[in-house]
This record gives sequence, structure tokens and C-alpha cells, in this order.
Amino acid sequence: MPLPRPDLTGLPADVIAYVVMLEEELERLAVTIPQRRAPRETDDLPAFPSEPPTTLNVVTISAGGLAKRTPRHLYPRQRRGGIGVFDLDAPESERLSLSSAAFLTVADESDSLLLLTSKGRAFRLPVASLEESPVRSRGQTITATAPLLADERFACALPARSSGYVTVVSERGQVRRFGSHLFGEGMRPGTVLYDINYGGPPAAACWTTGEQDLLIATRMGNAIRFAERQIPVRGCLGIRLDRADIVTAAAGVTDADQVFLLGSDGRGALRQVSGFRANKEPGAGGKQLMKTDDLVAVFTVGEQDDVFIISQLGKIIRFQTVEVPVKEGVVQGVNCMELRSDRTVALTASH
Repeated sequence: MPLPRPDLTGLPADVIAYVVMLEEELERLAVTIPQRRAPRETDDLPAFPSEPPTTLNVVTISAGGLAKRTPRHLYPRQRRGGIGVFDLDAPESERLSLSSAAFLTVADESDSLLLLTSKGRAFRLPVASLEESPVRSRGQTITATAPLLADERFACALPARSSGYVTVVSERGQVRRFGSHLFGEGMRPGTVLYDINYGGPPAAACWTTGEQDLLIATRMGNAIRFAERQIPVRGCLGIRLDRADIVTAAAGVTDADQVFLLGSDGRGALRQVSGFRANKEPGAGGKQLMKTDDLVAVFTVGEQDDVFIISQLGKIIRFQTVEVPVKEGVVQGVNCMELRSDRTVALTASH
């Protein structure tokens, strides 16, 4: 706020003229130079979309069943390490649960999503059944289409496919495979995939082709890789864990693939799968995949893909995979998202 003009009575005429000249100059500058303001969280976003309009949608889902879909082209690319933009506007009580389960995926509006619950049940949700919404919006509840039991929550979410296997891993490392035919349009809502009393609730799920390796990763940054064909019909132990560790992610991989690794501190790494040796069979202890105390996600990515990361407070950042250097060995990762009293909880990628 400008200071009030003092009494100039008694000052020499040349001093008064100088003060008047300064006042006029300040008035001129106030018109020609915009007033400074505090930077906003969206200031580092580009002014134009990063791609033409597309039918692909970014779908965000909370643990309690709050979901939204937004066209992918409405999310502009930022540089790696940016602060992102607010996306899913969930109530405070819902945000607190995002740390244990939050889901982020990209799917066409004509596709469906598969939702797995902590009771080992499965639901199929058409993407188009979600109302298209802006980047920041409350979303809508999906519990009418996928009703949850009193002590149940969503545990995994992934786009539906017409071939391959849904490979599911429990928190304690038990792994099972289910053919794609079980998840078709005629699937009964709430179909029970397996009894969670034997192996525990799902912690991670991914699509595999039948000829890939399965990479299972844990919160402490350890992992195991083995051929998926070695998983018996009734399932088996995929990875042996310490008592303090749990499974947090899984991905179908080959030697030619790269996987994006994400820690809850916003640091990420891009690792060449060929640099992580495969085990001859499942059930062994893991080897270090990434230097982190809290690995939250692993996703197979391509060189031309964009990475999407969501935080516990519902903020999303989008940047290109090529901004992260590819490594063959164990790495600590680089800063991918600036966090302020927040943590990252999920990631996805899209070409």
C-alpha cells in the first residue's frame, strides 16, 4: 500500500517539481506494467493443449468408490518435477484413504474397466457410464454399479481386454492368473475370483499375455521376476517377504521392456528390464529393484509414452517418459513431482 503524500509546504520549488515528476512516473508505470502476484500452481503449465482432442480418458478412482473421467488432452504436459494440477476433488475423509488405495488409468471412452476388491470380487465398469468432467471436479460414486460390502474397498483397477490373463498378487505374495474370458461383458457383477482366506486380499493386478515374465515389487523396493507360465492353475507363492514388507505392484514384462518405478516421495526411476535378472521359478526372496523405503507403483512404459502420477491430495502431473534417464542397475530415482505435505500413490502411462 503506497504511503500518503507528506506536506510539501515550504520546500523549494525545484524539490516539489521533482516529487511531482516522480508521482507521474509511478502512475505511468502502474498502467504499463502489470501488478506482480504470487505464482499459482498452474503457472508453469503451457497455454495450449499438448495434443489434439482424443477419446482417451484419464480415469481416477478413490478407495471408497469416487470416480471421474476427463479427456486426456485436457491435461497439459509439464516438466518433470512440477507440482501438477488438482484433479479428483474428494472429501477430506476420502483423501485420507487414498494413501492405501488410489487408482489411475487411461482408457478409451468405449472401453470398460475391471475393478477388483479387497474381498477378491470383480466388477466391470463401462468408462462411458462415468459422466465426462473437467480436470478438477468431485466425480461420482460408482458403488451403485459396483456395490461394496460394509468392510470392503476397491483394491485394483485396470482396463478390460479381450485376450490374455489378469494376474493378481496378494499383499503377502500369493499369485494367481485368470483368463480374459472370465471378465467379458456378460460377467456377473461381484464375481468372486478366489477365497481371500487363502493368500489374502489383492494388492496388485496387471494384464499378461501368457508368454511374458511377471515382475512383482514390494514396498521396500525389492522385486522378483519369473516366467508367468510357471504359475499353476490354483496359484502359488510368487515372492517370499519379510514380515515388515508387502507387495505393492506387479507388471508383465519382457527383456525388451522398460518399467517406470515410483516412490511415495515423488521420486521415480526408469529401469531396463534386461538389467534385472529373472529367477528360474517363483517363491524366492526378492532382489533390490529401487532404492526406496516406500515403492508405490511399477508400470511398463514405452519411449514415446507420457507418464501420469497422482498424489494423495488428488493432484496429477503429466510429463514425457524421455525426461527420466534409463538405467540398468539399482537406482534411487529422480524427482518427478514436487510434493508439499503430500505423497504420490499411483501412476499410469499412455502412448
